[in-house]
Amino acid sequence: MLNKFTQVLTIAGSDSDGSAGAQADLKTFMARGVYGMSVLTAAVAGNSYGIHDATVMSPKFIDSQINDIKEDFKVSAFKTGMLSDSATINTVADAIADKPFGFFVLDPVIITKHGAMLLEEDAYQTLIDRLFPLADIITPNFYEAKKLSGMELNTREEIVLAAHKLQELGPKNIMIKGEHADDSIDSVEDFVLLEDGQSFWISEPYVKTDHINGTGDTLSSSIVAEVAKGQDLESAIRISKTFTYQAIKNIIDVGHKYGPINHFVKDNI
Repeated sequence: MLNKFTQVLTIAGSDSDGSAGAQADLKTFMARGVYGMSVLTAAVAGNSYGIHDATVMSPKFIDSQINDIKEDFKVSAFKTGMLSDSATINTVADAIADKPFGFFVLDPVIITKHGAMLLEEDAYQTLIDRLFPLADIITPNFYEAKKLSGMELNTREEIVLAAHKLQELGPKNIMIKGEHADDSIDSVEDFVLLEDGQSFWISEPYVKTDHINGTGDTLSSSIVAEVAKGQDLESAIRISKTFTYQAIKNIIDVGHKYGPINHFVKDNI
């Protein structure tokens, strides 16, 4: 029975308040019934009010973590989250070039859900050059998709065209997450373009709440879990969209300001 239990991995930063990053990934993995492991690329000191300090792990330490996972475990799928700089991105790219961890979900942590840039321009380009060609799917938010495509994304037609442009950068499959910074909207619509050319829209009702930390982490790590369990990609995406919506809808009262979503949700997803 050695290494028979479904195992997955996140390569991401640590958020000390537990709302996002590797902590949100690991909570999602457990909620979706898989065994999660983590490689930490950075760590932030923060709480519900904001982030107040941060440190980046050395390339040597990141590489050591990845090698230790390689040497012992049978990982079926994995994701990357926050990769702080070009050195980190290159280290990860070199370590996963031989596809040791199976299906690769790349959550391109480039721009916040409110439009603030997180990566320096050189690291942004390194991410595209080194990791996009290795990715089985990328899950950019609305602002990341705008920057990556160079388009305004004001219409459905523009979003569809943007997905095709992103696919030309190397990733096999694309999921562009819908804008959700406007309290006047009724639903959040995502667009998915699959490797075989098929595409679909998927939506859930918009929830007005400040408890949305870790939504992107949760969605991408849920896709990892579902693919690792044997779901086809479309089913994995649909399950993960519903799970993330339920986690947002069923608010958990933690922190004084911007809070986490609820990974305790129980449903029939």
